[in-house]
Amino acid sequence: MTTVIIRVSEARVRPERFEAFRDMIVSAVREFPSRYPGLVDHEVLLAPPDSLLYVSRWRSEQDLIGYAGEHWRDQPVVLPGEDEYLVAPLQVRHFTRASLS
Repeated sequence: MTTVIIRVSEARVRPERFEAFRDMIVSAVREFPSRYPGLVDHEVLLAPPDSLLYVSRWRSEQDLIGYAGEHWRDQPVVLPGEDEYLVAPLQVRHFTRASLS
């Protein structure tokens, strides 16, 4: 069985910039599946007025390295200009799914 790596990037957003940040992120990640073949799926989760999660599921560690670089475990991928929307540095965590059977 293949273990999918789930990557969760959490952004704490300036409330007055939330909608603009959401639009920027949705636009930026829209093309990720065609650019990163190891990306199984992804979604943007919103918790207005100040929190946004980008959740991506990856086929392997090698695929994640192709996206986020050698330090994928502890360094977030930051888009150009992203910092101006945030109140704190982007946080990134990784998960695998536990078997329920």
